[in-house]
Amino acid sequence: MSLWGERRWPVSLQHGPVGLRPLWVGDEDDWYAVRARNAAWTLPWDATRPAEATSPGLTFRQMVRRLDADARAGRALPWAITWTEPNGATRLVGQLTISGITYGSARWGMAGYWVDRDVAGRGVAPTALALGGDYAFTVVRLHRLEVAIRPENVNSLRVVEKLRFRPEGLRPAYMHVNGSWRDHAMFALHAEEVGAEGLLGRLLSARRDAPSAG
Repeated sequence: MSLWGERRWPVSLQHGPVGLRPLWVGDEDDWYAVRARNAAWTLPWDATRPAEATSPGLTFRQMVRRLDADARAGRALPWAITWTEPNGATRLVGQLTISGITYGSARWGMAGYWVDRDVAGRGVAPTALALGGDYAFTVVRLHRLEVAIRPENVNSLRVVEKLRFRPEGLRPAYMHVNGSWRDHAMFALHAEEVGAEGLLGRLLSARRDAPSAG
């Protein structure tokens, strides 16, 4: 029996110009190009390997294959974030991964994401997290979704604020980021807090209710 219920990996989701799909081995050149172009933008928030880590780092292809294996085994939901231009051209602009998925009496997972600075300010990250979160709650039937964010990462904090994630305090030295063990602010949502509206419905309602400029 599949841990995913009615749906099995691979899974692709879309709302407007924002899409989620599996990361492919053929994305290698595009992925490295986006990462290189955004090096200064993402470096302060990138996870790094502590000195005590003994296993070698993964190549891109190894990373994709491991993510795919984790997804098929029900341990993760690893997506490429895509953006479709008005002319129909679609490009890779980031990643969203719900990792550490646990079943049994816990049923939780941890979401992490990054996006290309070229599409910042267009609601890409909140929409991607809403799409992935709704899938995790309604199809995988997780009870809890967490996000850990560096307190200085204002842009990422705005993402969870828009989706009304609940703050749960600070975890000191929680994760190795940008060369050191860093404190992270923790945010979470439970399935019953989201309800039938869903995260995407919550996001769209907030956009409709926002006062227009001018």
